This record gives sequence, C-alpha cells and structure tokens, in this order.
Amino acid sequence: QVHLEESGGGSEQSGGSLRLSCVVSGYTYSSYCMAWFRQAPGKEREEVATMDSDGNVRYADYVKGRFTISQDNAKNTLYLQMNSLQSDDTATYYCAAELSDTPIGAYYTPCEGFVYWGRGTQVTVSS
Repeated sequence: QVHLEESGGGSEQSGGSLRLSCVVSGYTYSSYCMAWFRQAPGKEREEVATMDSDGNVRYADYVKGRFTISQDNAKNTLYLQMNSLQSDDTATYYCAAELSDTPIGAYYTPCEGFVYWGRGTQVTVSS
C-alpha cells in the first residue's frame, strides 16, 4: 500500500520561505514521477513541480526561480523548497506519485498519470 504524507505547511509573510516534505512509503517500483500540486479555494488543482526517476524536473512558470523540488532517496522523502513566497501561493499543497515497473522510455512516459496522493498541507502567505 503506497502512502504519501505531507508536512511543513504553515503561515508565512510575503517574501518568506517554507519547505514542504512528503514521506513516501510502501513502494518498490524502479521508475516513478513525483510531483507537487496545489489547489487554492475556488480554483482548480494545478501542477507545481515534478521530478522523475531519471532526474528530470519540470516547474510551472509561476514558480520558476522561486521553488525547488528535490528528493532524498535514503529517507524516501520529496521536498519542495519555496522561496520568495507571494500571496498567490496560498493553497493546499499535495504530494503525488506515479509508479511503474517499466523503465522510462518508449513504453513509459512519466508524469502523465498520478495515482497516489497525499492529504495535503496548507500554505498561507500574507502580504
């Protein structure tokens, strides 16, 4: 049973920083894509950043240069370092995972179908 649990959310002033963590347990797949999504009240969920098992990363335009996705495989933990926070970053942040036994390549394109989700952690940025 794959389980994802986020932590690290909270309240911060505009311009401040927070680091989110997502501990992942219960999987032994060789290929994967891990991601952070967010959803603000009244808005649709949107992708923030992704990282696959080949080390490729992708960021949404609105967080490029401010947010950094990383992982610590020894701790089975995914991180999202958020700097220069803005009020528009206020949202519930979710960790998500897509797992596969197939190596990334012709038969597996990562980061297209996230199946496993955490319950989310709230980030509130005040101006």
